[in-house]
Amino acid sequence: MNSIAIPVWPHAYGKPSGQGILRREVADFVVFETLSFEPSGAGEHVFLQIQKTAENTDFIARQLARFAGVRQRDVSYAGLKDRHAIATQWFSVWLPGKSDPDWSTLASENLKVLQVIRHARKLKRGVLAANHFKLRIRDWQGDVAKTEQQLDCIKQHGVPNYFGVQRFGSAGQNVNKALAMFQGAKAPREQRSIYLSAARAYLFNQVLAERVRQNSWQQALAGDVFMLAGSKSHFQSSLTDEGIDERLLANDIHPTGPLWGLGEQVAKADAVLIEAAVMAQYPALVEGLLQEKLDMARRALRLLVQNLEWQFVATDTLELSFSLPPGCYATAVLREIIADL
Repeated sequence: MNSIAIPVWPHAYGKPSGQGILRREVADFVVFETLSFEPSGAGEHVFLQIQKTAENTDFIARQLARFAGVRQRDVSYAGLKDRHAIATQWFSVWLPGKSDPDWSTLASENLKVLQVIRHARKLKRGVLAANHFKLRIRDWQGDVAKTEQQLDCIKQHGVPNYFGVQRFGSAGQNVNKALAMFQGAKAPREQRSIYLSAARAYLFNQVLAERVRQNSWQQALAGDVFMLAGSKSHFQSSLTDEGIDERLLANDIHPTGPLWGLGEQVAKADAVLIEAAVMAQYPALVEGLLQEKLDMARRALRLLVQNLEWQFVATDTLELSFSLPPGCYATAVLREIIADL
C-alpha cells in the first residue's frame, strides 16, 4: 500500500512573504465562537459557555459528563476548538428533569464557566454564526510591504478554502489510516469518522489546488456548482454568464468542490473534468468513501475573511484579528502570508 503525503498546496497570492512562530504561548491563539441562535432559557438541555486554556474539546466534554453524572453522548458541542489556544465555546448537557449542579465548582486554571442557560434542544455540530480569532505571530521576519499587499488581497478577495493540516493528523496519518481502513485494516470505532473526514478533505483540497493553479478558485467555469454566501444551499450552472460573474464579484456566491460520497455528480462540463481527473488519481480513497455510503456534498472553494485587521506591534511581532464561518480554518488564512503553515 502506497502512503499518501500531504503536499504544500498552492497559494493564491504568490509565495508567503514572511516567516514566524504561531502559538509560542497559548495566549498567542485566541478563538471565540458565537452561536447562530439565542438559547431560550428553558428546556432539558443546559448550555454552558466555557473558556478553556490548553485543553482539547473532547477532554472538556468528558469532564462535563463526569461532573454532571451523565453519559458522554449526552454532552454536545458545535465544533472542535484548538487545544493550544485560549478558546471560548459552547457545550450542552442533557439533564431531563434534573436540577443543575453547581457549575462554578468546575472552575480551574484551564477552565472557566462564563454563562449557563437552558434550552429545549441539544447543541448540534456546526450551528455557529462565526469563529472570531485574535492571533500573534512572533519572531516574524520578511517583507513588510509584500505582506501587507497580500493581506489587502485577502481582505478584498478571500483565500482558498483549504481544510487545515490539523484535519489530516501528524504527517497526514489520518488519510493513510483511512486508506488502510478501506483496504481491510481495523480502526477504532471512535476514530472512523475522523479518518473518513480526512479522506474527503484530502480529495477536496486536491481539487481546490488544481483550481488555484488554474486561477479559477474564485471564478466561474462552465458546469460549476455555486454555493450561496452564508448558506449551504447550492445550484448548478452549465454555462458561465454575466450574471454569475457579477454575483461572484459581489461575493454573493462561491464556486464549490466535492466532498466525495454517494450521489449524483452535479458538476458538469469543464468543472467536472477537473474533479474527475483528481478522483482518478486516488481510486482507493474514492471507492472506500463510496463503500462507507457517505452522501455527496459540496464545499465552497473560496473563503471570505471578515473583519480582517492587522498591525505590526513590534518589528518582529504581527497581530491579526478576523472572523470565519464554521468549518473553516484560520491556518487557511495564515498560510498565505506565513511560510510553513
